[in-house]
Amino acid sequence: MSFQEEEIDYAAGDDEMGEVEEDMYFAGRLIEDSESEEEDEDEYDNLDNKITDTSAAEARKGKDIQGIPWERLSISREKYRQTRLEQYKNYENIPQSGEGSEKECKLTRKDGVYYEFWQNTRSVKSTILHFQLRNLVWSTSKHDVYLMSHYSIIHWSSLSSKKTEVLNVSGHVAPCEKHPGSLLEGFTHTQVSTLAVRDNLLIAGGFQGELICKYLDRPGVSFCMRTTYDDNAITNAIDIYGSPSGSIHFTASNNDCGVRDFDMERFQLVKHFSYPWPVNHTSLSPDGKIIAIVGDNPDGMLVDSQTGKAIAHMRGHLDFSFASAWHPNGYTFATGNQDKTCRVWDARMLSKSIAVLKGNLGAIRSIRFTSDGQFMVMAEPADFVHVYDVKNGYDKEQEIDFFGEISGVSFSPDTDCLFIGVWDRTYGSLLQYNRCRNYSYLDALI
Repeated sequence: MSFQEEEIDYAAGDDEMGEVEEDMYFAGRLIEDSESEEEDEDEYDNLDNKITDTSAAEARKGKDIQGIPWERLSISREKYRQTRLEQYKNYENIPQSGEGSEKECKLTRKDGVYYEFWQNTRSVKSTILHFQLRNLVWSTSKHDVYLMSHYSIIHWSSLSSKKTEVLNVSGHVAPCEKHPGSLLEGFTHTQVSTLAVRDNLLIAGGFQGELICKYLDRPGVSFCMRTTYDDNAITNAIDIYGSPSGSIHFTASNNDCGVRDFDMERFQLVKHFSYPWPVNHTSLSPDGKIIAIVGDNPDGMLVDSQTGKAIAHMRGHLDFSFASAWHPNGYTFATGNQDKTCRVWDARMLSKSIAVLKGNLGAIRSIRFTSDGQFMVMAEPADFVHVYDVKNGYDKEQEIDFFGEISGVSFSPDTDCLFIGVWDRTYGSLLQYNRCRNYSYLDALI
């Protein structure tokens, strides 16, 4: 992944990301009755939230899902959409990769309706610290979502509409348990680059190779470790999984070209594999035998999870990849790339992709499958999230369209909800879509 010091300085402030147009129409305040620019921020937030939270009922009556008051702006939504499509600059490591990938892309019908808008919550401000890393939203149930908001990891309950700070990394964070290899002095002022939450375990990865592990049902932090002291140490992705023995493990992908596997029963590093290029994302196959690895190389690879040795290579992408995910069937998986495509593969026959799916604006920075295998979601850096009907061969999709950078996407484990983190100075929020169940009796038959 790209690693330039100025990007971090730029990203650390509450400002636009590298892929955002500077002259955002919505960068300024739109509250006309604000008495003072210096008014109390909480008071402003409260006022802002009253105006801009949107429910499903309000959306059905015509309110913009993000609460953007188009009638008060000098531009229509349609015109602004056109402007964004024309002006948004996709970040590429390999020039013209987006144009080069177009000829292979599958034409899809965009009339799918699989998830319907439920609510947009402005009180939960989703934020990003690195413009290429967008795995900062995780749902552990249809009522529980975890996300980054500035220097806090926040829990949002969609049931009670309450947010709770789970961990604040702006100051000093140190483990309250003792484990061999754990940094007892902890970390100060951690910049969280990636996040993963599964069951009761939360792991945050940082710009300096930090790993902070917290069990949600225990007070404090259980384990802190710096994976590497390499200059290029950023933690790009974390994948939490259950091992065949029943213990919880996680894999950390780093910019130092390393993939490390940790056993969270013993809090120990158990495997460390190295590759020829920085690793941006890994995903473990459902049977635990194969890891899909993508990074700063157009080609990806499948490796043996025990030895780290390459089994096969995926060739077709034209730029660097930042996302991967396995379908529950155990042989289908997908990769997301800065060439604006998501490629779907069959691990049994990698000579050609099953499908090449195209984004509108930019790179495909996160991918998820539903646990039942019915749907796949892919997120661009901004404005568009695509939900595909997997069982019908990716021929049809639902395109979710809004304005703002995307910090992450997550299906709830029961597939009922889709959560989307939106980063924007004015309209930062959490979007919730609920699965359409009109034909649930058909789902039961499939």
